[in-house]
Amino acid sequence: MTKADIIDQIYEKTGLPKKDVAVVVESVFAAMRGSMIKREPIYLRGFGTFGIKHRAAKTGRNISKGTTIQIEARDMPIFKPSKQLLSEMHK
Repeated sequence: MTKADIIDQIYEKTGLPKKDVAVVVESVFAAMRGSMIKREPIYLRGFGTFGIKHRAAKTGRNISKGTTIQIEARDMPIFKPSKQLLSEMHK
């Protein structure tokens, strides 16, 4: 599903002008992006939680060259689905 698909589905359900729906969807994603950049978790009841997980530096391998490489520490976005979403997916 793409952002355009989300906009189309909301447009079809609400009948609101497509331009208005697009502004709202873009605003929601911008707010979420801003929270993630600030490393603030996002809790969407019944859907799940978006957050940031710190990954420590580690040693990896370059398989094609057979050498070891150092992988830098970094923060990665994560998503944890709610119990409700998981139960609906497994029906």
